[in-house]
Amino acid sequence: MKSRLPLWAAAAAVIAAWAWAGLLGVYHIAGRASALDRAEAVFADWRLLIAGPRPAPPDVTIVALDDATVAAAGGYPVSRRSLAELIRAIAAGGARVVALDLLLVDSTEADRELARALESLPVVIASAGLFGPDETGRPAVPKTSGEIGPRPEFAAAASVGLANIAADAGGTPRHLPLVFETTEGLAPSFVLQAVSLFLGDAVPLVPGGARVAGEVRPMDIAWHLPLRYYGAHGTLRTISAQSLLDGAEAGLDGQLVLLGATATAVGDRFSVPFDQVMPGVEVLATGIANLLHGSQLVRGGRVRRLDAAVTLALAACGVLAVSLLPLAAGSTVFLGLLAGWAAAAALLFGNGYWFSLALPLAGAVPPVLCLMLVRQMFDRRQAKLQVMARQALGLFHAPALSRRIADDPAFLKSPRAQDAAILFVDLGGFTGTSERLGPAATRDLLKVFHQLVVEEAERLGGVVLDFMGDGAMIGFGIPDPGAEDAEQALRASFGLASRIRSWIAGSPECQSLKGMRVGVHCGPIILSRLGHERQQQISASGDCVNVASRLMEVGKAHGAAITASSRLLSRAGRTAADLPRPDVTKPVKIRGRRGDIEVVMWMPA
Repeated sequence: MKSRLPLWAAAAAVIAAWAWAGLLGVYHIAGRASALDRAEAVFADWRLLIAGPRPAPPDVTIVALDDATVAAAGGYPVSRRSLAELIRAIAAGGARVVALDLLLVDSTEADRELARALESLPVVIASAGLFGPDETGRPAVPKTSGEIGPRPEFAAAASVGLANIAADAGGTPRHLPLVFETTEGLAPSFVLQAVSLFLGDAVPLVPGGARVAGEVRPMDIAWHLPLRYYGAHGTLRTISAQSLLDGAEAGLDGQLVLLGATATAVGDRFSVPFDQVMPGVEVLATGIANLLHGSQLVRGGRVRRLDAAVTLALAACGVLAVSLLPLAAGSTVFLGLLAGWAAAAALLFGNGYWFSLALPLAGAVPPVLCLMLVRQMFDRRQAKLQVMARQALGLFHAPALSRRIADDPAFLKSPRAQDAAILFVDLGGFTGTSERLGPAATRDLLKVFHQLVVEEAERLGGVVLDFMGDGAMIGFGIPDPGAEDAEQALRASFGLASRIRSWIAGSPECQSLKGMRVGVHCGPIILSRLGHERQQQISASGDCVNVASRLMEVGKAHGAAITASSRLLSRAGRTAADLPRPDVTKPVKIRGRRGDIEVVMWMPA
């Protein structure tokens, strides 16, 4: 069944879908935390894993305080003297910058030695602060309190940057803030300071990004750097601090070196798409490499606005498809649109653009699913109405014709010539009977008569083409001719005669009726639609119909109950042999027709 919702309903559904999708889009553009973030994190991880690991940049190296280093030092933390030795070894290896991911807050006897080592090359030292309870998902520069910085002698010899790492609800760092709002004002992050020192010039933050070496790196809201991981732990070049202390060549010429803890029982561990236990220093190194080389994911105001636009478009297209197309086709179109966007988002993600999958799904799927339920109920109601309409149509046309018209609306758009057997029947003495009974009783009498006619016609495959007061016209071989049409018409003639005779005998109100008359003939007819374009009926016409009608007059003139043409009798074959022999066989003159026609007649029983 092909149907669609009314246009006003489709328009209302689009408005409702836009209201829902628009509300989610506003939250998304503003960067507000929501339940969609967890789903989007999963989709982002899938796309990152599909894209696979990427080569790490060659100019960022991690010098790791690993298990071997901690074991050789006799425990953690490593002494300041050992750190000073490491800094000197890194400087001697030709490193351009050292980023020290260690909190140097306590005082030791070797602090002066470490401070002198820090003066040997540009160094950034980590500081840390506490996030407030409302900072998670806050679409603004993150606030910190209770900041812990390095000792003054270290701060005087190096730059300082906040090294806070915030993970999402699943424990994965997705962004690194480039700037923090501290109790003493705005402060740069550890990542921003390291890149600035490496380039030899401060990296300015501009609307929507950070200007690195004259090129703006797009950032997410409030200068959050979207991380794009290169691979599992160890993908970024990592060497053991102990190997440097042992005098090994490290090849650090021109490098940005991060010095931090990776030992098993020391330091932060984070779950990332490629690895469940990535050290915090490697997360920071990833951020530094992303910012330095522009390899971060691109997700900011423009991308978020495009996410919202795609969500609105998918919601509208899905609603219109389900509203205006057949439900199965509309659902397929909507699923195809979703699959197309998912494929496009995966391809774009592989090229560094982080478009949302969770937002379009949450914004488009719920309204379309709700509309599918509405559409399903609407289609069921339309199907029920169609069945009722077909049943109602069947009251005005014979069932065989009703079914054909319903299945083929173009049936008989052009007239069709074919063979058929035509039977006319009427009641004798009906005029006087109707005058005696009055209109109401006459209607009841005709209703019983018509019911007898329809039952007998349908029993033998006939189609009642027309009721004419106390008469009826029945066709056999309509709409499709058959070899037994003449036989069935002759059987119907005798069946009607028997049933009508019994009805008249058993009904007091019918006693004034003078029996019935049947005229039946077979031959070519024209089956067609007659009437206006907006009001038509199925009609049979031609000489066969005229002859069958005139045969009733012949029967009346001779007092016969059934008058048939000899042609029909000969075509009836065995049926004619099984019936009573005709009482009269003779040629007769048919009014309005040249020549005689041989007929057979059966008198009333």
